[in-house]
Amino acid sequence: MDATLTGNQAASAMAAARKPTGRLSDPLFVGVLWTSGIFVLILLGLIIAMLFEGGLPALQEFGISFLWSTTWNPVTEKFGAGVMVFGTIFSAVIAVVIALPLSFGIAFFLTEIAPGPLRRPIGVAIQLLAAIPSIIYGMWGFFVIVPLMAAYVQPPLIELLGPLPVIGALFQGPPLGAGMLTAGLIMAIMILPFITAMFVEVLESVPPMIKESAYGVGATTYEVYRNVSVPYGRTAMVGAVMLGLGRALGETMAVTFVIGNATRMSASLFAPGSTIASTIANEFPEAGPGSLKLQSLLELGFILFVISFIVLALSRLLVRSKLKG
Repeated sequence: MDATLTGNQAASAMAAARKPTGRLSDPLFVGVLWTSGIFVLILLGLIIAMLFEGGLPALQEFGISFLWSTTWNPVTEKFGAGVMVFGTIFSAVIAVVIALPLSFGIAFFLTEIAPGPLRRPIGVAIQLLAAIPSIIYGMWGFFVIVPLMAAYVQPPLIELLGPLPVIGALFQGPPLGAGMLTAGLIMAIMILPFITAMFVEVLESVPPMIKESAYGVGATTYEVYRNVSVPYGRTAMVGAVMLGLGRALGETMAVTFVIGNATRMSASLFAPGSTIASTIANEFPEAGPGSLKLQSLLELGFILFVISFIVLALSRLLVRSKLKG
Protein backbone atom coordinates (compact mmCIF):
# COMPACT_ATOMS: atom_id res chain seq x y z
CA MET A 1 0.00 0.00 0.00
CA ASP A 2 2.77 2.39 0.89
CA ALA A 3 4.53 1.52 -2.34
CA THR A 4 1.35 2.34 -4.30
CA LEU A 5 0.98 5.69 -2.55
CA THR A 6 4.61 6.45 -3.16
CA GLY A 7 4.18 5.68 -6.86
CA ASN A 8 1.06 7.86 -7.10
CA GLN A 9 2.79 10.69 -5.33
CA ALA A 10 5.75 10.44 -7.69
CA ALA A 11 3.44 10.53 -10.71
CA SER A 12 1.60 13.55 -9.29
CA ALA A 13 4.88 15.30 -8.66
CA MET A 14 6.03 14.66 -12.24
CA ALA A 15 2.72 15.91 -13.65
CA ALA A 16 2.93 19.02 -11.51
CA ALA A 17 6.46 19.60 -12.73
CA ARG A 18 5.35 19.37 -16.35
CA LYS A 19 2.39 21.76 -16.06
CA PRO A 20 4.36 25.02 -16.07
CA THR A 21 6.30 23.84 -19.10
CA GLY A 22 3.08 22.86 -20.86
CA ARG A 23 1.48 26.21 -20.07
CA LEU A 24 4.47 27.92 -21.64
CA SER A 25 5.19 25.67 -24.61
CA ASP A 26 1.62 25.31 -25.89
CA PRO A 27 0.97 29.05 -26.44
CA LEU A 28 4.47 29.36 -27.88
CA PHE A 29 3.80 26.52 -30.33
CA VAL A 30 0.46 28.01 -31.35
CA GLY A 31 2.14 31.38 -31.81
CA VAL A 32 4.76 29.87 -34.11
CA LEU A 33 2.02 28.26 -36.19
CA TRP A 34 0.10 31.54 -36.47
CA THR A 35 3.31 33.35 -37.44
CA SER A 36 4.06 30.80 -40.15
CA GLY A 37 0.58 31.06 -41.65
CA ILE A 38 0.50 34.86 -41.54
CA PHE A 39 4.02 35.03 -42.99
CA VAL A 40 2.85 33.19 -46.11
CA LEU A 41 -0.04 35.62 -46.57
CA ILE A 42 2.23 38.62 -46.03
CA LEU A 43 4.80 37.28 -48.49
CA LEU A 44 2.11 36.65 -51.11
CA GLY A 45 0.67 40.11 -50.56
CA LEU A 46 4.09 41.74 -50.91
CA ILE A 47 4.74 39.95 -54.20
CA ILE A 48 1.36 41.02 -55.57
CA ALA A 49 1.87 44.59 -54.39
CA MET A 50 5.36 44.78 -55.90
CA LEU A 51 4.19 43.52 -59.30
CA PHE A 52 1.10 45.72 -59.34
CA GLU A 53 2.87 48.88 -58.19
CA GLY A 54 5.83 48.31 -60.51
CA GLY A 55 3.61 47.69 -63.54
CA LEU A 56 1.01 50.36 -62.80
CA PRO A 57 2.83 53.14 -64.75
CA ALA A 58 2.76 50.96 -67.88
CA LEU A 59 -0.96 50.37 -67.43
CA GLN A 60 -1.50 54.10 -66.98
CA GLU A 61 0.61 54.86 -70.06
CA PHE A 62 -1.10 52.43 -72.44
CA GLY A 63 -4.47 51.99 -70.75
CA ILE A 64 -6.45 48.80 -70.50
CA SER A 65 -5.58 48.08 -74.14
CA PHE A 66 -2.19 46.97 -72.85
CA LEU A 67 -3.81 43.62 -72.09
CA TRP A 68 -4.63 42.84 -75.74
CA SER A 69 -2.28 45.06 -77.73
CA THR A 70 0.03 43.04 -79.99
CA THR A 71 2.72 45.70 -80.21
CA TRP A 72 6.04 45.11 -78.46
CA ASN A 73 8.65 47.55 -79.72
CA PRO A 74 11.42 48.59 -77.31
CA VAL A 75 12.76 51.12 -79.86
CA THR A 76 9.57 53.19 -79.94
CA GLU A 77 8.67 52.17 -76.36
CA LYS A 78 5.30 50.80 -77.40
CA PHE A 79 4.39 47.74 -75.38
CA GLY A 80 1.44 45.40 -75.20
CA ALA A 81 0.78 42.03 -73.59
CA GLY A 82 -1.47 40.51 -76.25
CA VAL A 83 1.15 38.36 -77.99
CA MET A 84 2.56 37.05 -74.71
CA VAL A 85 -0.82 36.28 -73.18
CA PHE A 86 -1.84 34.44 -76.33
CA GLY A 87 1.44 32.50 -76.46
CA THR A 88 1.25 31.60 -72.78
CA ILE A 89 -2.27 30.21 -73.00
CA PHE A 90 -1.83 28.62 -76.44
CA SER A 91 1.37 26.74 -75.57
CA ALA A 92 -0.01 25.63 -72.20
CA VAL A 93 -3.18 24.27 -73.81
CA ILE A 94 -1.06 22.37 -76.35
CA ALA A 95 0.92 20.86 -73.48
CA VAL A 96 -2.23 19.72 -71.68
CA VAL A 97 -3.73 18.27 -74.88
CA ILE A 98 -0.59 16.18 -75.41
CA ALA A 99 -0.05 15.22 -71.76
CA LEU A 100 -3.66 14.30 -70.95
CA PRO A 101 -4.01 11.09 -73.02
CA LEU A 102 -0.49 10.01 -72.05
CA SER A 103 -1.29 10.50 -68.37
CA PHE A 104 -4.53 8.56 -68.72
CA GLY A 105 -2.73 5.68 -70.42
CA ILE A 106 0.14 5.53 -67.93
CA ALA A 107 -2.16 5.80 -64.91
CA PHE A 108 -4.47 3.09 -66.23
CA PHE A 109 -1.51 0.83 -67.01
CA LEU A 110 0.01 1.28 -63.55
CA THR A 111 -3.25 0.70 -61.68
CA GLU A 112 -4.91 -2.02 -63.75
CA ILE A 113 -2.53 -3.72 -66.17
CA ALA A 114 1.10 -3.57 -65.03
CA PRO A 115 2.43 -6.59 -63.11
CA GLY A 116 3.76 -5.92 -59.63
CA PRO A 117 7.50 -6.17 -60.45
CA LEU A 118 7.09 -3.69 -63.32
CA ARG A 119 4.75 -1.23 -61.64
CA ARG A 120 7.25 0.25 -59.21
CA PRO A 121 10.13 0.87 -61.68
CA ILE A 122 7.80 2.61 -64.14
CA GLY A 123 6.26 4.68 -61.37
CA VAL A 124 9.69 5.75 -60.15
CA ALA A 125 10.79 6.60 -63.69
CA ILE A 126 7.73 8.83 -64.16
CA GLN A 127 8.45 10.57 -60.85
CA LEU A 128 12.08 11.14 -61.83
CA LEU A 129 10.91 13.18 -64.81
CA ALA A 130 9.70 15.78 -62.33
CA ALA A 131 13.20 16.03 -60.83
CA ILE A 132 14.92 17.04 -64.07
CA PRO A 133 15.68 20.80 -64.11
CA SER A 134 13.73 22.78 -66.67
CA ILE A 135 16.91 24.12 -68.28
CA ILE A 136 17.91 20.52 -69.09
CA TYR A 137 14.56 20.02 -70.82
CA GLY A 138 15.20 23.22 -72.74
CA MET A 139 18.67 22.20 -73.86
CA TRP A 140 17.45 18.73 -74.84
CA GLY A 141 14.57 20.28 -76.75
CA PHE A 142 16.85 22.74 -78.55
CA PHE A 143 19.52 20.25 -79.61
CA VAL A 144 17.36 17.16 -80.18
CA ILE A 145 13.64 17.90 -80.56
CA VAL A 146 13.88 21.09 -82.63
CA PRO A 147 15.98 19.46 -85.43
CA LEU A 148 13.73 16.39 -85.42
CA MET A 149 10.62 18.54 -85.68
CA ALA A 150 12.10 20.59 -88.52
CA ALA A 151 13.25 17.56 -90.50
CA TYR A 152 10.70 14.81 -89.90
CA VAL A 153 7.52 16.12 -88.25
CA GLN A 154 6.61 19.56 -89.53
CA PRO A 155 7.23 19.07 -93.32
CA PRO A 156 4.80 16.13 -93.76
CA LEU A 157 2.19 17.79 -91.55
CA ILE A 158 2.45 21.00 -93.59
CA GLU A 159 2.12 19.06 -96.83
CA LEU A 160 -0.81 16.90 -95.70
CA LEU A 161 -2.83 19.20 -93.46
CA GLY A 162 -1.79 22.68 -94.54
CA PRO A 163 -4.08 22.83 -97.62
CA LEU A 164 -7.17 21.73 -95.67
CA PRO A 165 -9.81 24.37 -94.88
CA VAL A 166 -10.17 25.69 -91.32
CA ILE A 167 -7.69 23.39 -89.59
CA GLY A 168 -5.10 24.00 -92.29
CA ALA A 169 -4.24 27.31 -90.65
CA LEU A 170 -2.79 25.37 -87.73
CA PHE A 171 -0.27 23.61 -89.98
CA GLN A 172 1.04 26.37 -92.23
CA GLY A 173 4.34 28.16 -92.35
CA PRO A 174 7.98 27.17 -92.79
CA PRO A 175 9.28 24.13 -90.84
CA LEU A 176 11.56 26.01 -88.47
CA GLY A 177 11.50 23.39 -85.73
CA ALA A 178 11.14 25.90 -82.91
CA GLY A 179 7.62 27.13 -82.28
CA MET A 180 4.43 26.68 -80.33
CA LEU A 181 4.06 22.94 -80.95
CA THR A 182 7.63 22.21 -79.89
CA ALA A 183 7.22 24.29 -76.75
CA GLY A 184 3.95 22.53 -75.97
CA LEU A 185 5.58 19.14 -76.48
CA ILE A 186 8.42 19.92 -74.07
CA MET A 187 6.01 21.27 -71.47
CA ALA A 188 3.80 18.21 -71.89
CA ILE A 189 6.71 16.00 -70.86
CA MET A 190 7.37 18.29 -67.89
CA ILE A 191 3.81 18.26 -66.55
CA LEU A 192 3.28 14.57 -67.30
CA PRO A 193 4.55 13.36 -63.87
CA PHE A 194 2.27 15.74 -61.95
CA ILE A 195 -0.91 14.80 -63.80
CA THR A 196 -0.06 11.10 -63.85
CA ALA A 197 0.63 10.98 -60.11
CA MET A 198 -2.75 12.50 -59.29
CA PHE A 199 -4.51 10.23 -61.78
CA VAL A 200 -2.94 7.20 -60.13
CA GLU A 201 -4.08 8.36 -56.68
CA VAL A 202 -7.61 8.93 -57.95
CA LEU A 203 -7.83 5.55 -59.69
CA GLU A 204 -6.45 3.75 -56.63
CA SER A 205 -9.10 5.41 -54.46
CA VAL A 206 -11.95 3.75 -56.39
CA PRO A 207 -13.57 1.22 -54.00
CA PRO A 208 -12.64 -2.32 -55.14
CA MET A 209 -16.20 -3.45 -54.50
CA ILE A 210 -17.52 -1.18 -57.25
CA LYS A 211 -15.02 -2.50 -59.80
CA GLU A 212 -15.59 -6.09 -58.74
CA SER A 213 -19.33 -5.61 -59.18
CA ALA A 214 -18.75 -4.34 -62.72
CA TYR A 215 -16.51 -7.31 -63.50
CA GLY A 216 -19.18 -9.58 -62.00
CA VAL A 217 -21.78 -8.50 -64.56
CA GLY A 218 -19.39 -9.17 -67.43
CA ALA A 219 -17.72 -5.77 -67.96
CA THR A 220 -14.31 -5.76 -69.63
CA THR A 221 -11.27 -3.99 -68.22
CA TYR A 222 -11.79 -1.08 -70.60
CA GLU A 223 -15.47 -0.81 -69.72
CA VAL A 224 -14.67 -0.76 -66.00
CA TYR A 225 -12.11 1.96 -66.60
CA ARG A 226 -14.43 4.06 -68.77
CA ASN A 227 -17.72 3.55 -66.91
CA VAL A 228 -16.56 3.11 -63.31
CA SER A 229 -13.07 4.41 -62.52
CA VAL A 230 -13.08 7.58 -64.62
CA PRO A 231 -16.60 8.75 -63.64
CA TYR A 232 -15.81 8.09 -59.96
CA GLY A 233 -12.81 10.44 -60.00
CA ARG A 234 -13.77 12.73 -62.88
CA THR A 235 -13.81 15.95 -60.89
CA ALA A 236 -10.51 15.26 -59.17
CA MET A 237 -8.99 14.41 -62.55
CA VAL A 238 -10.15 17.72 -63.93
CA GLY A 239 -8.49 19.37 -60.95
CA ALA A 240 -5.27 17.49 -61.74
CA VAL A 241 -5.40 18.73 -65.33
CA MET A 242 -5.90 22.28 -64.12
CA LEU A 243 -2.89 21.95 -61.81
CA GLY A 244 -0.85 20.73 -64.77
CA LEU A 245 -2.09 23.69 -66.78
CA GLY A 246 -1.03 26.05 -64.01
CA ARG A 247 2.41 24.43 -64.00
CA ALA A 248 2.74 24.90 -67.75
CA LEU A 249 1.65 28.55 -67.68
CA GLY A 250 4.65 29.63 -65.62
CA GLU A 251 7.36 27.57 -67.29
CA THR A 252 10.29 29.77 -68.33
CA MET A 253 13.65 28.26 -69.24
CA ALA A 254 12.52 25.24 -71.24
CA VAL A 255 10.08 27.34 -73.26
CA THR A 256 12.65 30.06 -73.89
CA PHE A 257 14.91 27.55 -75.63
CA VAL A 258 12.34 26.13 -78.06
CA ILE A 259 9.49 28.59 -78.68
CA GLY A 260 11.38 30.88 -81.06
CA ASN A 261 10.93 34.10 -79.03
CA ALA A 262 9.14 36.08 -81.73
CA THR A 263 6.79 38.85 -80.59
CA ARG A 264 4.12 38.18 -83.17
CA MET A 265 0.85 36.27 -83.07
CA SER A 266 0.00 33.40 -85.41
CA ALA A 267 -2.55 30.62 -85.46
CA SER A 268 0.01 28.14 -86.79
CA LEU A 269 1.36 25.50 -84.43
CA PHE A 270 4.73 25.78 -86.16
CA ALA A 271 5.10 29.55 -85.91
CA PRO A 272 7.59 30.95 -83.40
CA GLY A 273 6.09 32.95 -80.57
CA SER A 274 6.68 33.99 -77.01
CA THR A 275 5.15 33.61 -73.60
CA ILE A 276 5.01 35.97 -70.67
CA ALA A 277 7.69 34.04 -68.80
CA SER A 278 10.03 33.75 -71.80
CA THR A 279 9.64 37.44 -72.63
CA ILE A 280 10.51 38.44 -69.07
CA ALA A 281 13.55 36.14 -69.11
CA ASN A 282 14.78 37.53 -72.44
CA GLU A 283 14.00 41.22 -71.97
CA PHE A 284 14.61 41.80 -68.27
CA PRO A 285 18.43 42.11 -68.43
CA GLU A 286 18.07 44.91 -71.01
CA ALA A 287 15.41 46.86 -69.10
CA GLY A 288 16.88 49.85 -67.33
CA PRO A 289 15.76 50.85 -63.83
CA GLY A 290 12.63 52.96 -63.96
CA SER A 291 12.22 52.50 -67.70
CA LEU A 292 8.86 51.97 -69.35
CA LYS A 293 10.11 48.60 -70.58
CA LEU A 294 10.81 47.42 -67.04
CA GLN A 295 7.40 48.63 -65.92
CA SER A 296 5.79 46.74 -68.80
CA LEU A 297 7.66 43.57 -67.84
CA LEU A 298 6.47 43.91 -64.25
CA GLU A 299 2.93 44.33 -65.52
CA LEU A 300 3.39 41.16 -67.56
CA GLY A 301 4.45 39.41 -64.38
CA PHE A 302 1.32 40.61 -62.63
CA ILE A 303 -0.85 39.37 -65.52
CA LEU A 304 0.83 35.96 -65.37
CA PHE A 305 0.24 35.84 -61.62
CA VAL A 306 -3.46 36.58 -62.12
CA ILE A 307 -3.82 33.94 -64.84
CA SER A 308 -2.04 31.31 -62.73
CA PHE A 309 -4.06 32.23 -59.67
CA ILE A 310 -7.34 31.84 -61.55
CA VAL A 311 -6.33 28.43 -62.93
CA LEU A 312 -5.09 27.11 -59.58
CA ALA A 313 -8.14 28.47 -57.74
CA LEU A 314 -10.44 26.67 -60.17
CA SER A 315 -8.50 23.43 -59.69
CA ARG A 316 -8.74 23.70 -55.91
CA LEU A 317 -12.47 24.34 -56.12
CA LEU A 318 -12.95 21.30 -58.34
CA VAL A 319 -10.91 19.05 -56.07
CA ARG A 320 -12.69 20.35 -52.97
CA SER A 321 -16.12 19.80 -54.52
CA LYS A 322 -15.13 16.22 -55.29
CA LEU A 323 -13.98 15.62 -51.72
CA LYS A 324 -17.24 17.01 -50.34
CA GLY A 325 -19.22 14.90 -52.76
